[in-house]
Amino acid sequence: MSVVSSAESVGARRMAMRVLVVVSIALAANAAYAQETHSAQVPPPQDVPYPGTIAIHVDASDTSQGIFRVHETIPVQTGKLTLLYPQWIPGNHSPSGPINMLAGLDVSANGKPMKWKRDKYDVFVFHLDVPAGVSSIDVDFQYLSGRTGNDGSIEMTDRMLDLAWSEMALYPAGYFSRGITFAPSVTLPHGWQFGTALEKISQSSDTTTFKPVPFNTLVDSPMYAGRYFKRVDLNPGGEAPVNLDIVADAPKYLEMTPEQVRAHRALVTQAVKLFGAHHYDHYDFLFSLSDQLSGNGLEHHQSSEDGMDADYFTAWADNAPNRDLLAHEYVHSWNGKFRRAADLWTPNFNVPMGDSLMWVYEGQTQYWGFVLTARAGLWTPEQFRDALAMVAANYDRNRPGFDWRTLEDTTNDATAAHRSALPYRSWQMSEEYYSAGQMMWLAVDAKIRALTHDGKSLDNFAQAFFGVDNGSFVTKTYTFDDVVAALDGVAKYDWATFLHSRVDARRPPLLDGVAASGWKLVYTDKQSAYEKEYESRPESSRHMFNFAWSIGLTINKQGQVNDVRWNGPAFKARVSTGATLVAVNGQTYTSDVLKDAITAARDSKSPIQLLLKYQGEYRNVPVDYHGGLQYPHLVRVEGTPDYLSRIMAASGTKG
Repeated sequence: MSVVSSAESVGARRMAMRVLVVVSIALAANAAYAQETHSAQVPPPQDVPYPGTIAIHVDASDTSQGIFRVHETIPVQTGKLTLLYPQWIPGNHSPSGPINMLAGLDVSANGKPMKWKRDKYDVFVFHLDVPAGVSSIDVDFQYLSGRTGNDGSIEMTDRMLDLAWSEMALYPAGYFSRGITFAPSVTLPHGWQFGTALEKISQSSDTTTFKPVPFNTLVDSPMYAGRYFKRVDLNPGGEAPVNLDIVADAPKYLEMTPEQVRAHRALVTQAVKLFGAHHYDHYDFLFSLSDQLSGNGLEHHQSSEDGMDADYFTAWADNAPNRDLLAHEYVHSWNGKFRRAADLWTPNFNVPMGDSLMWVYEGQTQYWGFVLTARAGLWTPEQFRDALAMVAANYDRNRPGFDWRTLEDTTNDATAAHRSALPYRSWQMSEEYYSAGQMMWLAVDAKIRALTHDGKSLDNFAQAFFGVDNGSFVTKTYTFDDVVAALDGVAKYDWATFLHSRVDARRPPLLDGVAASGWKLVYTDKQSAYEKEYESRPESSRHMFNFAWSIGLTINKQGQVNDVRWNGPAFKARVSTGATLVAVNGQTYTSDVLKDAITAARDSKSPIQLLLKYQGEYRNVPVDYHGGLQYPHLVRVEGTPDYLSRIMAASGTKG
């Protein structure tokens, strides 16, 4: 660590600031010019059909090198043509299209090469001039899967693949995506099986041809394929088929117990009961169980991309954390795909999306994801409460960033930070509309129950808002006022003020829902069984040893500090994110050594001594903390209505 204090350095900083101001002004002027120029060169989308059908073939057989080879035949007319690579990907909430993974672009017509030129200001845009006499062009390129995890998402291994059509296609500018028809086909390694929402019309050897669909439907219909594949019917005898399409690292990971099958089928049953309708004619959970393929969780209208560790089924007793993934992505078929915020809907995949109502799109989905996981029996009531306690504790002690930001402001995070690592997450915060939104909707549910003497609940809102137009696939947009009106239709109240006080205000009362549902958050020195499972999972899992609620940091098995709670004990002692904890009170670091030191300090006046290594230097840091280990739990408040137990009870039962 170094501290700038000399007059020379101060002067240099001031000069740098002047340069920064000048550069910022120049960049702003250039950006305005670029936008004007770019808009003039790229035809805006029109709601008219594109003439002809685009044939697209993906050869996904090169699993040893992780290469998807794409060939498109695009009908064209003489003159200027602009092709777009999808930039704003639904579900990512940001301009995250992996254009850097597109390589080897070659365009030809009638067997002759054609020159293409990338747009000067937009790397997702390609310009061409179509000569007279050309009625179609051939477009070839490769999409390259990451190979190490550090060079991009691993989307292809020697045992499975995740084919996302948004990454495989260039499409013509000037049209709504729904007006462009694609005829897709895929070649897979010999013997592989697949799951997708696309409808197969023919198969020849290892190549499958699918029914032509609008481009927005194609992008919304990814494929999972693998050497080891299993399909499980989750809605036997139901009105609309629902399948769990599993690809796994090895055959043993495909096996499900009868109890596991029942719980996953109950998820479908409980979701349809909750919403009272469905907006698909079939649905596929595309589920990868792998320690190699990148973990996934992305919603689609008639399917979802879901990924967990290989031992999801085989280590069932030890992997309750994150088991809500399937429920979360399934709920998005109703919330996010069928009902969508008006500023989030766009005519194609290169028009910027607005994320201002993410606390509905993701926040309420996060809420129902937890609830349906419990109602289906994928979680026990205790696991549900323990998971909720950890969320509540974050907003009780570990999100001081609400001192300067609002929940709504965090809806910009996907675009601002692109979900990258942050040095001080507790202060910067990251997409809090998920879990903070979840806490807000718990408060809404409890308030409705209180207003109606438990006669109605957020379930009624879900049916009225998401359960309309049964069977319709057509996206139905909404605004803030629509949300308020729907809540008012369930229970009369000043919902606009209620929501604004949590969405638009700093330091929102995010724990109110816990108290209103008849429980309270407490801390003890004992971890819940649910939290312990984070520490017992292999390194591929998304877990950290969590001391955020006590000493104020999270840390991995190797001792690297992942986050330091802003203004917490470790932060005040000048512990830095990114440092490696080498020793605690003279003992080599392990999580148990740190736990013992925190426990011992409770009855001592001596600080906890941390030996840290950062950027090649070692330093001893005394942390003056004596509060002992702190782990969150929910306990019942006797004499109050137990709404929380009723919320998690399966439909048709009483809590």
